[in-house]
Amino acid sequence: MKSIIDVKEILKILPHRYPFLLVDKIVELEKGRKITGIKNVTFNEPFFMGHFPGYPVMPGVLVVESMAQTGAILAVKSVEDVDTENSVIYFMGIDSARFRKPVVPGDQLILKGELLKLKKNVCKLKAEAYVEDTLVADAILLSVLRKKDD
Repeated sequence: MKSIIDVKEILKILPHRYPFLLVDKIVELEKGRKITGIKNVTFNEPFFMGHFPGYPVMPGVLVVESMAQTGAILAVKSVEDVDTENSVIYFMGIDSARFRKPVVPGDQLILKGELLKLKKNVCKLKAEAYVEDTLVADAILLSVLRKKDD
């Protein structure tokens, strides 16, 4: 899939860095509506050393984090006049999270987000993670965009 936002631009939007940057590119974005991102899961991920030896599985909390980071990009791109250098988006909450299938090395996570509500600087997002056409996780996520000094 062709990138419309590459990792260089993602690094300008999100504060995350290795090993916690969990979205590689954005392939679809409709401001104020929806987003699709990609996370390539490789055996080189640091968490696979201990989760689990002999049967590497991406921790569910990191699948949720990858959905949240993708949703954060949608939120930032949907708010008018965001100063990304002086703002940060914080994860506020998770509702109805479900993990349906393990994510393993070699999988490509397709991260989909649909904006349910954007009021001032608070975002509510329906998030889903797929491997190929199989839903592996989903949740309702809340985040807030704030100035770094707040």
